Amino acid sequence: MKNNPAFKKVSIRDVKFGKNVVIVEPVNLYECFINDNTFIGPFVEIQKGVRIGKNCRIQSHSFICELVIIGDNCFISHGVMFINDTFSSGHPAGGDKKLWKPTMIGNNVSIGTNATILPVKISDNVVIGAGSVVTKDILKPGIYVGNPARKLRDL
Repeated sequence: MKNNPAFKKVSIRDVKFGKNVVIVEPVNLYECFINDNTFIGPFVEIQKGVRIGKNCRIQSHSFICELVIIGDNCFISHGVMFINDTFSSGHPAGGDKKLWKPTMIGNNVSIGTNATILPVKISDNVVIGAGSVVTKDILKPGIYVGNPARKLRDL
């Protein structure tokens, strides 16, 4: 018995770019918007409908799923994972997008390496520590760390 896998190539498809955007391939970017002066590192996936603000840096191996909006002047470090499915029905929602939830990241937000961001709102002027898991909205500026992420101190 011979198996014939389906091969899909990495691609940049139907993306709207601002001015002076830098992309380091390979990446998967599709049906998203990337604003002026933003850098996208290698091995990044940015899905349909995502909006990335001006002057942002998205470092390698990060995953930004549908329903994420990132403000201006943000830094997303290596290996940051955004999640839009909360498994509210006890299993993955799969294609049932009505079970997915949005994530809103404010301006001047820095998210550390290997952080996981569940569907939340993060206000302007926030730092998320490396390895943190953000499970609830962050509505005040400051530095947040841990699992679940908690405020460490003001900025």
